[in-house]
Amino acid sequence: MSIFNKAVLYLRMIKIEHSVFALPFAFVGAMLSVQGIPEFEKIFWITVAMVFARASAFGFNRIIDRKIDSLNPRTANREIPTGKIKLWEATLFTLICLCLFVYSAWKLNPLCFKLTPIAIGILLLYSYTKRFTWACHFVLGLALSLAPLGAWIAVKGTFDWEIIPLVLTVIFWLAGFDTLYALWDVEFDKKYGIYSIPKIFGVQKAIKMARIFHFITWIFLVITGVIFNLNFFYWIGIIVVAYLFIREHSLVKPHDLSKLNIAFFNMNGYISLTVLFFTALAVLVNI
Repeated sequence: MSIFNKAVLYLRMIKIEHSVFALPFAFVGAMLSVQGIPEFEKIFWITVAMVFARASAFGFNRIIDRKIDSLNPRTANREIPTGKIKLWEATLFTLICLCLFVYSAWKLNPLCFKLTPIAIGILLLYSYTKRFTWACHFVLGLALSLAPLGAWIAVKGTFDWEIIPLVLTVIFWLAGFDTLYALWDVEFDKKYGIYSIPKIFGVQKAIKMARIFHFITWIFLVITGVIFNLNFFYWIGIIVVAYLFIREHSLVKPHDLSKLNIAFFNMNGYISLTVLFFTALAVLVNI
């Protein structure tokens, strides 16, 4: 197998396309910290940290879940269950990514470096939580919320309360769409004892809970705009995000999950990019 084909397998294993969820919020956190564009070196190392943090988290998850994945028809063709990537290769890949994440944190500032053990613990914790609690969706949200929080600390070198609403935004946003994502596996989860909101509360209640989580997400976006006194452009973005949430949830019905992939990936990708775009306009254009 060529190096290129092997690299493609690793990118598939870590679902590189899902970077569209976390990375925009990292940039939002960085911009809000200075009410503008941070210096290039900071942006570079924040990006490196984000890429290798999520790569290590995905790699670890695939290793821990390899037996579960092999039993689930939806995931049985993943790289480790099929043997396309051997267990030792995935382990080495994950360890290298963790080392590069720690190095990038060290390059950012001392506080980022000191906090890496906590960050790694949170990133790796999710893989176990779905074995004993339906709150696993929130743990995954907490892991993703390290994006804006970490970027803020990377630029400012301090932990400040102003960024907390944006952190909560990401937690509830992720919990909402991960709850919808879990609808695919509700029968499998019941059979094999995997915990999720759809399994514990049922499909209809899970959809309603996801809507509540996303309404809370939108409220925290509003609070973020107020705290940072963001201008007209940000509030246009907030309106667009509201529309995207409504559109997302209109696609998911208890007895029709055929459009779940569009709701999960497309809509949430648009939401994160919308927040980034209009926040950038708000901090760069004074009106």
